[in-house]
Amino acid sequence: MTEPWTPTLSIREVAGRCRLDLGGHVHGEGATLQEAAYDLVRRLLALAMSLRSEAGFRVSPEVPGVDLRWFEYLYELGAIAARGEDIRDRVFERAA
Repeated sequence: MTEPWTPTLSIREVAGRCRLDLGGHVHGEGATLQEAAYDLVRRLLALAMSLRSEAGFRVSPEVPGVDLRWFEYLYELGAIAARGEDIRDRVFERAA
């Protein structure tokens, strides 16, 4: 069994605010690191739950090089949330 893939998490300051960037696709911003983390989790939950919705999540065929690991990751986050669990452990997990 392979290890679950986790996008790279980076942090930087943008215009005096903290920005957490997850794999270059989703980011969270805030005045503090904690606020940026809350914003990132909120955005990830919205994406993950839209992937699980009846409407689904559509990607234009014109989008080059879609990384299927992202969809697997978002689906996993959605499954965690659907069980009533907190996705933060999965999002901010540390490499062993």
